[in-house]
Amino acid sequence: MKIAPGATLWREKFSPLQQKQLRDDVLERLKQAPLYRPIMPGTGKAFSVEETSFGALGWVADKAGYRYQPLHPVTGKAWPDIPPVLLALWREINGDPAPESCLVNFYRTGAKMGLHQDLDEKDVSAAVIGVSLGDTALFRIGGNFVDGKWGRGGKTASVSLVSGDVIVFGGPTRLAYHGIDRIRPGTSRLLPGGGRLSLTLRRVAA
Repeated sequence: MKIAPGATLWREKFSPLQQKQLRDDVLERLKQAPLYRPIMPGTGKAFSVEETSFGALGWVADKAGYRYQPLHPVTGKAWPDIPPVLLALWREINGDPAPESCLVNFYRTGAKMGLHQDLDEKDVSAAVIGVSLGDTALFRIGGNFVDGKWGRGGKTASVSLVSGDVIVFGGPTRLAYHGIDRIRPGTSRLLPGGGRLSLTLRRVAA
């Protein structure tokens, strides 16, 4: 399902059983790399979303700015490996080389992610791949595309992401603005206590 040029949605790419298996893999890794709440560099305000990462590099946000680093900012330990099923998904869509990072965002009731661009990666040739687990979310992508560059404003497309969905955006939408307007609590029983996990695979280094 095409939602924008270069952006494709696969409905329930992961079956219910595969979702449970991936959930268990993720929860096991969260014991090593617990969720935490990043802060905005300028204001010091905490995100409404909790996050962690898997892979060689993890994305962090703090008073020093936005960046990728090899160690968890709270534990000081290396990030866990990326689940094999996600690496297989990456190869199916992007081929090689493999992703260096899987950003894990956890949305509780009321959490959201404002429209933003993924600009901290040196390699933007590979598509970003996002996997949804748990409660349904309203995803938005687009912006003002002029002279080959994305700016704020302009037309956006929105789509509901349900548990097991996979969304891919690359090519002309790799640097498009995107975000999560809201989640719909109680739409899934996959995660203990509810909420939504977003698993986003990315290449980082050029």
